[in-house]
Amino acid sequence: MSNQSASDARPLVRVRGLSKAYRRGPEVLQVLHGIDLDIAHGDFVALMGPSGSGKSTLLNLIGGLDTPTSGEIEIEGQRIDRMNDRELARWRSRHAGFVFQFYNLMPTLTAQKNVELPLLLTSLTGRQRERHAAIALALVGLGDRRGHRPNELSGGQQQRVAIARAIVSDPTFLICDEPTGDLDRQSAEEIMSLLDTLNREHGKTIIMVTHDPRAAEVARRTIHLDKGDLVEESPSA
Repeated sequence: MSNQSASDARPLVRVRGLSKAYRRGPEVLQVLHGIDLDIAHGDFVALMGPSGSGKSTLLNLIGGLDTPTSGEIEIEGQRIDRMNDRELARWRSRHAGFVFQFYNLMPTLTAQKNVELPLLLTSLTGRQRERHAAIALALVGLGDRRGHRPNELSGGQQQRVAIARAIVSDPTFLICDEPTGDLDRQSAEEIMSLLDTLNREHGKTIIMVTHDPRAAEVARRTIHLDKGDLVEESPSA
């Protein structure tokens, strides 16, 4: 992306000294150890590492789904680590779009109505919500499946609906946790192609956890974590 303005010179995501620990009875489990990380506007980052390395914890902290034990998380100049639960919920609705391994679609709702769900928290009218959802579904290639319910769609199509739901409110960035983990290879490649298009053609910043090296190859750079530490960072080919 060469059209970045001077105001975008600072990173979109700035993480400093980020640590996270969970208490289990008398035991304290340290998951992240003083992570420092910058993610630029328009970047596509893959977080990789063995199970238990802390990558999903880091993703959840950046997405405002959890709060750190210590350290700073700054998104577009806002210190989200200082926000309370109510402030975080409001911030997430405006800035973060979430895509998970399991699609979390409402089974009784059509694709159209599933995509409209995040817009219920906005001041848009019903007609405006319909139009925004239709545009999002068309963008992910499902404009002709608006009236279908999840059980009438393939796994890959359901994940496309989930992506449409994630982008319908035009969030600042996308948080993707194993977006291809429940898909066959062909569907996984189609989903990664869609994420690549959203990043390269629509400028959407994407932060993705994955175990799949082929999925990581689509990202612009890959960050490896192990036992709560950032151990390696490399650009993708």
